[in-house]
Amino acid sequence: MTATTQFNLFSWQNNLKELPDTQPKVISLFSGCGGFDYGFNKAGYEIVFANDIESSVEKTYKYNLGDILIKDIQEIDKKSLPEGDIILAGIPCQPFSSAGNRNSTHDDRGVLFGQVIEILKLKKPKIVIFENVRGFLSAKDENGLTMPERITLELKNVGYNLSYKLLNAADYEVPQNRYRVFLVGVRDDLTSPFIFPEPLLDQEELVIKKVIEKPLPEDEEIEMWNLSPQSLHLTKFIPEGGSWKDIPYQELPERLKKMRNNIKEYRSPNFYRRFSLQEIMGTITAAATPENSGIIHPLENRRYSVREIARFQSFPDHFKFLGCSVMQKYKMIGNAVPSQLAFHLAKSIKLQYFS
Repeated sequence: MTATTQFNLFSWQNNLKELPDTQPKVISLFSGCGGFDYGFNKAGYEIVFANDIESSVEKTYKYNLGDILIKDIQEIDKKSLPEGDIILAGIPCQPFSSAGNRNSTHDDRGVLFGQVIEILKLKKPKIVIFENVRGFLSAKDENGLTMPERITLELKNVGYNLSYKLLNAADYEVPQNRYRVFLVGVRDDLTSPFIFPEPLLDQEELVIKKVIEKPLPEDEEIEMWNLSPQSLHLTKFIPEGGSWKDIPYQELPERLKKMRNNIKEYRSPNFYRRFSLQEIMGTITAAATPENSGIIHPLENRRYSVREIARFQSFPDHFKFLGCSVMQKYKMIGNAVPSQLAFHLAKSIKLQYFS
């Protein structure tokens, strides 16, 4: 960590020394608040077009990155898009979550995937990148193909060879154990398949204590989504590093008593996780519910603040979240691709294809 009050887990400048001085052009789809895009921008890429359907992200994206078109991708004239070298496509992934309905491509998200394919046919960028949850690997389509098999075929049909890998964000300077599948399609006239960056081994600086011990920005109001009365009551019984298993049985609501009584039947859930200061944070979720994520501060009976969870997603402190409610800020941050992980992907792509 640096000795300044500016939170800085990043090593942008050291990494940038290794990069060629090229400026590939990026078309960003389903951009959200810009985590994916910010990492690519810091690696020297130019975002020439960005789009999302959610108006809540507009002010945040514009402040930190530039113009974004808020519009349903199905209503966009694809021919009018600028030329680009790379397409970033963080398609909404809920159907592929282990907690979702795993509906394959035969639903709204499949329609969105089709929109990306249409743009690939028109613009023929060198690279297309998708990001999805771990459950994507085992989800199947209506014909029984796994989603990686299905996407491989779909991309092959339009001239792209696919490489994919399950990555943990903590392996790439992100203070969070967050597993996501990244799929990189390379245009078939580029002979070499994409090689994913090797994990970075030093994770000592990624523990929760290092993330939250630095002062918050002085010019920023501390924003926090208060716990419900029930969650606040239950949290008081959970020690640092503990969970709902530490709550006295008589204090549990009836629904959780039922689960405690049949914990194996419910696959031993670990609700109300309060990670310790010396652990690496678990996955930041869009819902930010204390029951199903580690959103509880290790020492205080509260959720992490907006800025704290932004740090866990590797957003620097100068990245501002604007123009929407506090709950929407938790959602947009939880949905983002961690910007430092995006940076390392961008770096590898640049070295392999844009030197």
